[in-house]
This record gives sequence, structure tokens and C-alpha cells, in this order.
Amino acid sequence: MKREMELIRSMSFALEESPAGFAPGEAKFDGFSPEEVGYHAHLMMQAGLAEGFDNTPVGSGPRQAILTGLTWQGHEFIDTARDETRWKKAMVLVQEKGGSVSLAVLTELLKNLMRGAFGL
Repeated sequence: MKREMELIRSMSFALEESPAGFAPGEAKFDGFSPEEVGYHAHLMMQAGLAEGFDNTPVGSGPRQAILTGLTWQGHEFIDTARDETRWKKAMVLVQEKGGSVSLAVLTELLKNLMRGAFGL
């Protein structure tokens, strides 16, 4: 299953907006199946963006997780990805360079765009 940064961003915002946390596997994200959401929850835990627990059914389908909240690193990612104009600019740059990028590179790109916006 392909990693979708747009979904990770949307799930991060949904976690941030929920004061008690929630199970993203049960949340609906337009254009994504529950399996894709659960898999991306698992990826977010691996990346250190969120806390939660693995709920992968034994012997079937992709890895799945239920998220319970953002980590410090997850909040840092949201802060760099919050501005829609900056996010879209970063995604255009990513597409121009091949369409796929690591989380670390994407975050650094967003930070650089943020620094430019602040004149740093």
C-alpha cells in the first residue's frame, strides 16, 4: 500500500482537533478506505507522530493501528504543515521531483518554506 502524505496530514489534524483522541480507523477520510486509514495510523506510530496501539487482525490484510494522540513530533509536523499555501507549494515541489518524499525531507522542506515566510 502506498504511503499518502495528504492522509497523514489530515489524520494529524483530526487528532489535534479531538480533545480526547479517537480511533482513526473508524474515522472517515474522503477517498480513503478504512484499511488505508488504519495502515496510515500504523505508519504514523512508526514515524513517531502519534501514539496508539496495533490492532492488526492475525494473518490478514495490511498492518492496522488505532491512534490515541499526537506525540511532540506529531505536533511539530502539524505546525510545519498547517499553512495550506505552504503545504500546496511543498506538494508541487515534491511532484516536480518525482512525487514521493520521506517524512524527514518533507518536514525540512516545510520548515524551509516557513523560514522564508518569516524572513529567516
